[in-house]
Amino acid sequence: MLGATIIAVRALGEKEQRMPGRIRSTAYRLVEVLSYTLGVILTCFFVVQLAQGEVERREGIAEFERMTEAMAAVDSGEDTASGVKIQDFSDIGEPDTTLWAPGRIADYEASLQAEMPPLLGVLEIPSVQLKVPVYSTSTDLTMDRGAGVIDGMAYPHEPGNIGISGHRDGYFRVLKDIELGDQLVLQTLEGTKKFKVDATQVVEISDTRLLQDTKDQTVTLVTCYPFYFVGHAPKRFIVTASLDSTYVNRN
Repeated sequence: MLGATIIAVRALGEKEQRMPGRIRSTAYRLVEVLSYTLGVILTCFFVVQLAQGEVERREGIAEFERMTEAMAAVDSGEDTASGVKIQDFSDIGEPDTTLWAPGRIADYEASLQAEMPPLLGVLEIPSVQLKVPVYSTSTDLTMDRGAGVIDGMAYPHEPGNIGISGHRDGYFRVLKDIELGDQLVLQTLEGTKKFKVDATQVVEISDTRLLQDTKDQTVTLVTCYPFYFVGHAPKRFIVTASLDSTYVNRN
């Protein structure tokens, strides 16, 4: 009887000694399963990101090819593959330099000999007799010849906020006479669009709130201020206009 009791006690002790080992083994297996699952999730996420990046890359290439086709169509006068007749901006006439500073007139004449970036449209404001070519960037050279799209903002044929900059002592000096409700006509690569002036503001140079992108298509004109300031003008004159959707893509 005593021997049987001793054997039972020993067996119970051995069982208790084995229990922590089983617990540790179970914990190790759980960690392995969790690590494997996490690895699978991260791998899937990586693959999805690669696929998304490839899609965006191909979309970018397609957009570049479409733009190249559009620019070639401007030169040839042909229709685009989408069937939209591309505008021809080659004959916009000479600017009215009556209000221009003498130095700006000289800069304009010098720019006629320079190679220019792509021409993306023509901006007209009939109320102030403005007609100006719009280039793809807003360097001093492009603003000597016309006006330029502010870097990072929408192009005339794209949705969003179309930011166009020009010199206050050149083409954009007439903006001093613009009024609320005046019409802006923007000829783009894909047709003519019309906008209506919503507001004019004078802001500090560092104030870029009006240059933020917009959900609806808008136009923001930017020039230095005051218009007749001697030297580097300390402020900016901003014109904002909203799209008149009635006239979108009218050729």
